[in-house]
Amino acid sequence: MVQIKNLSFSYSSGQALFDGLDLTLPPGYIYGLLGKNGAGKSSLLKIMTGLLFPQQGSLNVAGFRPGDRFPAFLREIYLLPEEFDLPPLTMNGYVRLYSPFYPRFDPALFDTYCKEFDLQSGQKLRALSYGQKKKFLLAFGLATDCKLLILDEPVNGLDIPSKRQFRKVVAHAIHEERSFLISTHQARDMENLIDPIIVLDAGKIIFFQDVERISQKLAITRHAELPDSRSTVYYESSLGGHTVVQENTSGEEAHINLEILFNAVVSNPEKINQLFNPARHESEQLF
Repeated sequence: MVQIKNLSFSYSSGQALFDGLDLTLPPGYIYGLLGKNGAGKSSLLKIMTGLLFPQQGSLNVAGFRPGDRFPAFLREIYLLPEEFDLPPLTMNGYVRLYSPFYPRFDPALFDTYCKEFDLQSGQKLRALSYGQKKKFLLAFGLATDCKLLILDEPVNGLDIPSKRQFRKVVAHAIHEERSFLISTHQARDMENLIDPIIVLDAGKIIFFQDVERISQKLAITRHAELPDSRSTVYYESSLGGHTVVQENTSGEEAHINLEILFNAVVSNPEKINQLFNPARHESEQLF
């Protein structure tokens, strides 16, 4: 679905945002892209959709080079950005105008998604709240049945019931020929939805693992006292105790707190990745 090799990109300031970035995303998954502000998440999404152009490297998305912006490519990709503006149309008018660009757009499915999100089809787009606009654009994107849906901070502006609806709808919309890439700071809201997990930091992919393997390798537990520091990868202290990330030696899959995992990866990526790739790290130490 997405294959990036040796990608380099910089803005006019000249400082490289990406330098030799590699990333491969097979179809059929809901990928979570996590990172701090300025890590390059939104820029990477724009490069994937052909809105920004890399200086070096190769990029293939759904069988196309995004920068060419061929119609056959555009009908297979849908981007819901964090910030957007909508035309002075009703919801029905928007669908009539834009759905012909997506040959597999399903009006009945769109109506179903609108009902899930408590949206009325005759409403004027500019009269909607920010959260309602976002739910409308998400319903439209899901109904296109395009191969790659890219969502940048999709739950910003949504209330708690809407976030639950979002997770339910997205989980049911994935299939083996389709992929979602969700970029978010709201790690807790994405638990039990995104898998695999990608962490981007300072323009580099510092972590890329599926949830099953994470739960096999790491355990996140709560302790009144800090355990032996040699077994601790990361910890956070608060009133009443410490949340600790350790190597999982129980042989059973552990529950993963996505927010704590992200903090652990960003704080100590070398030690975290050594647990997942011990052979590679041992070989590196020999030379």
